Amino acid sequence: MLAFLWRKTIKKQISLLLILVTILVLSGCSKSDEEGSDKKFSTAMVTDTGGVYDQSFNMSSWQGMSNFAENTGAKVSYVESRQSSDYPINMDRLADENIDLIWAVGFSLADVLKRAAETNPELNYAIIDYSYGDDTIENVTGVVFRAEEAAFLAGYVAGKTTKTFKIGFIGGIASIVVDQFEYGYRAGVDYAAKERGVNIEFVSQYAESFSDAAKGKAIALKMYSNGCDIVFHAAGGVGIGLIEAAKETNNFAIGVDMDQAHLAPKNVLTTAVKNAGKAVEIVSTKAMNGEKIGGQTLSFGSSDGCVGLSESTQNIDPKVYIAAMKIQDKISAGEITPPANASEYKEFREKYIN
Repeated sequence: MLAFLWRKTIKKQISLLLILVTILVLSGCSKSDEEGSDKKFSTAMVTDTGGVYDQSFNMSSWQGMSNFAENTGAKVSYVESRQSSDYPINMDRLADENIDLIWAVGFSLADVLKRAAETNPELNYAIIDYSYGDDTIENVTGVVFRAEEAAFLAGYVAGKTTKTFKIGFIGGIASIVVDQFEYGYRAGVDYAAKERGVNIEFVSQYAESFSDAAKGKAIALKMYSNGCDIVFHAAGGVGIGLIEAAKETNNFAIGVDMDQAHLAPKNVLTTAVKNAGKAVEIVSTKAMNGEKIGGQTLSFGSSDGCVGLSESTQNIDPKVYIAAMKIQDKISAGEITPPANASEYKEFREKYIN
């Protein structure tokens, strides 16, 4: 009898032990599965020296990334670069964090990003405002904009608005990207001048910086004192100085990248919007969904809703704005092709102006 009870007790203990082991195994599997399913897609960006609050393409890129996080639950972050020597350090930092998609904001980071991508082939990279062309490696995506389309519209509005018939342009650092803005803007001014039957003088100067607001203000003050009544910039933080000068002299400035009317509601005529943020959101979504985005350059323009004029129109004559929107439709349809560089500008003048 005692032997029988002993065997029964042992069987119960073994059964309980088996049940406990099973629960622990299932619980471990469940926890592992949960950890895997909870891993969020991550993306982060390295700014150029203008910083994330440059009121320009760094800020626009970050807003797009923030929208992406809000809509998808992805994990997002940024690292600011105070000087160019910060670029490789910041890139390495994000690589160490094993970010799924690492963004570089601006062509100034092109060489650093390429080296980082070659060193970390398991990670994905993307860069704003740069194309590696045929040399694009498989884990890199170039993102460029047909910024000349927005600049053309801004030039057209300026050309239709000027009263002194003298218009200025301030560039940051000479590059393919800034050429898009300058020559697109020049062409828009010429197109408006032809419609008005007048000659409009065009002056330009480069600040050799994307962050020196004081230099931007000094250049702008000189342009205004020499007769310009409208000045457009493609110079990042330098443009903040331009807008300050416009306020002080009661002239017009034209902003770039993000709607800059809030900086001087009475003195920002319009903004040539380059919605880097929207492109960041589109490309990041593609990456998160597993689409192949590497090894190529993606181009965004008016037809994608990524470039155009800002929504702030309080300083534009309504008739001029309507005319500009009709021109935008022609650009989207391919009926007008704004120039992006000096040679295309020459061809544009021969076709439309001369």
